[in-house]
Amino acid sequence: MDAANTPAASQPSTSSTHPSTGTTEIPPQRDAAASPGATDSRVWRAGRLEPMPIRELPDPPPSIHLLGPTVFLVALGVGMGEAYMWPRLVLVFGPEIRWLFLIGVTLQAFVMLEMARYAMATGESIFFGAARVFKPLMWFFFAVAILVYIWPGHLSTGAAAFEQVTGIPWVVTACVGLILVGILFSLASVIYPLLESLLGILIGVLVIGTAVAASLVGRWSDLTATLAGMFQFGYFPEQAMSAAWFPVLVGAIAFAGPSGMQQMWYTLHLRDSGAGMGAHIPKIRGLRSAGNEEAMPSRGFMFDTDNQQEMRKWKGWRRWVTFDAVLLFWGVTMLVTVSFTVLAQTAARQSPDVTALILEGDREASLTAMADAFASAGAPILRGVFLGFIALIGLNATLGLFDSFSRGQADMSYHFIPGMKRFGMSKLYAGFLWGVITFGILILLFGPADGPGAILDVLAFLSTLAMGAYCVVLLLVNNRMLPKPIRPGFVPNLVIGFGAVFYLGMLLYSLFRFGVVVG
Repeated sequence: MDAANTPAASQPSTSSTHPSTGTTEIPPQRDAAASPGATDSRVWRAGRLEPMPIRELPDPPPSIHLLGPTVFLVALGVGMGEAYMWPRLVLVFGPEIRWLFLIGVTLQAFVMLEMARYAMATGESIFFGAARVFKPLMWFFFAVAILVYIWPGHLSTGAAAFEQVTGIPWVVTACVGLILVGILFSLASVIYPLLESLLGILIGVLVIGTAVAASLVGRWSDLTATLAGMFQFGYFPEQAMSAAWFPVLVGAIAFAGPSGMQQMWYTLHLRDSGAGMGAHIPKIRGLRSAGNEEAMPSRGFMFDTDNQQEMRKWKGWRRWVTFDAVLLFWGVTMLVTVSFTVLAQTAARQSPDVTALILEGDREASLTAMADAFASAGAPILRGVFLGFIALIGLNATLGLFDSFSRGQADMSYHFIPGMKRFGMSKLYAGFLWGVITFGILILLFGPADGPGAILDVLAFLSTLAMGAYCVVLLLVNNRMLPKPIRPGFVPNLVIGFGAVFYLGMLLYSLFRFGVVVG
């Protein structure tokens, strides 16, 4: 029995309780079953779940770095929103509409920092934090994840681009891609290093490739119009307020960077990478190595926030993740979407009928027009290269999404569904992975959506619900479940509060004003 399970009668009467938060700071006490090497037997109580033992915070790595857990958010952020949905909106409404993208991706950078706050301080996922506040909150996200991520929108849209290159039907390519993703993760010994390496390579190729493509076919006027459009605050053409386009625009704002529950899953990647107190939590293994799995603790850990040395280390971890948020996440995502916006403007010049085709319901017309624009650089083969990039983006996003979905569902099941611990985290991960793959194949073969573009629109809009809800949860978790010295300040709370109103407000407006939630 560890310190967290010590009977209440044995705890010192000098403990300090905060009635408004449900947290309790327990002074030093005897811990007969502390883990080997542990020198601190205090615990931090948060909510009604098991208290978190006090452990030492690891030393932070250098702030400036190239790879890390943020590669997952970059991989998911540099997806079909940047390559497909926003170029399509630029073709219809002009580059001035991009001010909404700037708001969306900047808001996501703040969300990333606040998600990291809880994960690095405790080694727990934000789902665990939500359960500490109110367990039904966590189960809401468990259900939303299943509702949203049965839609394989990224992979199907990438498969549609691959079809234009090879002639292989997009449904076939998408189904094969789903199966290959499952095999890859099932055979991996430890999931995190494999995924970080794969996504790091793919992101490098995509960033360099899109920048080169834009420089070959674009004009300086395209670049200046793209950058100026980021600051056209308030620009909102009348047609954007229609039932046909407002829901699509809402979904695109949600897809400005990582959408849906991807930010919540980021807390699991932080934990698996050993960031902050995640260093005290075992890693998730693939199905092939499930027999080597270490026992997963039933709660996270907390560091001593009254210790100045520990607080200095905490500030170092915050600098590390802030570098990720500003340069690697915000900067790379913005660079890629600028490149695709330049390509979209080139496509509008060279294919004057593309806007009319999109307005008539041809969702894939924007991809075709941008491919033709890329080919205008001088070689027809470049058209295939561009479409290959789109297919690669779809695969890249799917690798991150399916891994993250499986991590999140396995984490909640392992800790909060009775009897699930006997299967182990690795087997639960594999079960959810192959479950979502099976559902994805069924949707591709028999689902109601009309083509890959429609599947992506459904995924984008449903994501908005999850994003508004997780902003509310972030405010509750970080302001109630963490010690006061490491809680967020006024500005982060204000921005996250704005996010909750922004996402949920758009969702409800679309529902009640137009009677639709999917464009």
